Amino acid sequence: MTTTTTATTTTVTTISTRTVAYPADGLMMIGHLALPAGVGRRPGVLLGPEGMGLSDVERRRADALAELGYVALAFDLHGGRYLGDPEEMLARCLPLLADPDRLREIGQAALDVLSAEPRTDPDRVAAVGYGTGGTVGLELGRAGVGLRVIGTVNATTTGRPGEAARIRCPVWAGVGSEDPIMPPAQRDAFTAEMQAAGVDWRLTVYGGALHAFHHPPVDHPTVPGVGYHPTHAQRAWRDVVDLLAECLPVAGD
Repeated sequence: MTTTTTATTTTVTTISTRTVAYPADGLMMIGHLALPAGVGRRPGVLLGPEGMGLSDVERRRADALAELGYVALAFDLHGGRYLGDPEEMLARCLPLLADPDRLREIGQAALDVLSAEPRTDPDRVAAVGYGTGGTVGLELGRAGVGLRVIGTVNATTTGRPGEAARIRCPVWAGVGSEDPIMPPAQRDAFTAEMQAAGVDWRLTVYGGALHAFHHPPVDHPTVPGVGYHPTHAQRAWRDVVDLLAECLPVAGD
C-alpha cells in the first residue's frame, strides 16, 4: 500500500511522504515514510511512537526530520490502529514491554523497511523513540543492531542482564522529573545498566515534567501521570535534533 503526498517548508524544501505496509508481530503494520529533497542517499531515522501508537504527532516529526535531510520512518506498533482507550493500550503494551524479543521483531521489521528504501544509507541509521517506541530502539541496541545513535524520551527501561553490552552507539534518554511511570528508581536502574555495560550514555531530566510531556493534549482519556509541558516539549525536540546532528550529520548531494 503506497500513498504519496508532498509538503513544502518555509525554506522551500520539498519532501515526499508515503505510507508503507509491512508484517510484524503477527500484524500488518502501517508506517509513515518521509523522504528529503534531492536524489542522493541520506542517513535514516527510525521513529517510534508512544504506547498509544502511530499518530499525526509522529508523522509530523518524521516530516520535520525529512526537512532536515533525513529519511525518516515513523513506525507502527499496533497494526494500523491507534489505541486511545488506556485499558486497551495497556493490555497490548504491557505484554510487549515484558517481551524483548517481540519488541525487537517490531523494530527489526521497520528497520528492514527503512534500510531497503533506496534513499537511505543503511549504514547510517538512528533510532529515536518515545515511550514504548523508545524501548523498541533500546532493544534493537541490546540485540547488537548497528545503529549510529539511540535517543529516547520516557523510556528509561532496562533490559535482560548483560545485553546492554551489545549496544555499539551512544544512547541519550530524556525523562520528566515528575514522571511516575519512569520514577527516579527506574532512572537509576537504567543509568546503572548503561554504565556497567560501558555505553556512551546521557540522561536529561526535564524539571517538573510528567510522562509523555512531549505529546500535545489528546481528546481521549490517558493513564495517570501523563501531562503536556510545552516548554520542555520544545526543548526535548531540540535535544533530539542536536543529538542527530552530532552523531548522524547530514551531507548534501
